[in-house]
Amino acid sequence: MKKNRKSVRSSFLLFLAAAIWGVAFVAQSVGMNYMGPCTFNAARFLIGAAVLAPLVVREKRAGNAAEAQKKEGRTSWKGLLAGGLCCGLALCAASLLQQFGIRYTSVGKAGFLTTLYIIIVPLLGIFLGRRAGWRVWCSVAAAVAGMYLLCMADRLRLGLGDGLMLGCAFLFAIHILAVDHFAERMDGVLLSFLQFLTSGLICLALALLTENPSLSALWSGIVPVLYAGVLSCGVGYTLQVVGQKNVEPTAASLILSLESVISVLAGWVILGQRLSLRELAGCALVFAAVVFVQLPEHGA
Repeated sequence: MKKNRKSVRSSFLLFLAAAIWGVAFVAQSVGMNYMGPCTFNAARFLIGAAVLAPLVVREKRAGNAAEAQKKEGRTSWKGLLAGGLCCGLALCAASLLQQFGIRYTSVGKAGFLTTLYIIIVPLLGIFLGRRAGWRVWCSVAAAVAGMYLLCMADRLRLGLGDGLMLGCAFLFAIHILAVDHFAERMDGVLLSFLQFLTSGLICLALALLTENPSLSALWSGIVPVLYAGVLSCGVGYTLQVVGQKNVEPTAASLILSLESVISVLAGWVILGQRLSLRELAGCALVFAAVVFVQLPEHGA
């Protein structure tokens, strides 16, 4: 019973992360009007790290993290840095491919192709010795069908942008599995802080080398940058790290895939964009898939 309660709580945290990311898609698109993708990602990730820094300092002063590591046999500082570096590299690469890919493909295709990580996660899990049951595969199939109805308004043609989004989906799957691996071994807030700091510094270096970042451009796009940095990074990715501690990676990827559904619904509610019956059917399929994979097994 206690395990089920933790699982429900963690699933809710993942849903909140998906909701934040769904709305953040608008911020990412608007932010590109003022600055390049490397500059935007550098700003959002460094802001995300800054938001979490006071929490990390507070825990360090209280000695909670160190004491927990001694009691539970968690990793050393070298292990913590390795976790932050691995998760940060995956997050940085996936986010950059997503920002570049949006330039060359439609929003609908971008949403559909990005969420293909719900297929890639269980496939990669097979190579890691994790077998997914029939319930998971049925849910994945239903979610993919729902994403197609929701996001694809025209024929599926794979161009440059589509290839970048497929690479983005693969890297987000790697990130989900990396978070699943390290979240059990270290404090969730500290892991988020380290991955944001890693991603932000890499993107900043790339921005200085390939773009012309300026304070005026950053100030002009401060609203989308702050949303992406404070909420999407500081809150959203931390919810993912904490939530994945008690949720199997494939189930977590299905819950997080609600990001695309919420982005469409947000456009409907906030911007007054109308949904067709096809899109509503897609939302219903994805939601049903997420609910189905969370149902308890008989005898559990």
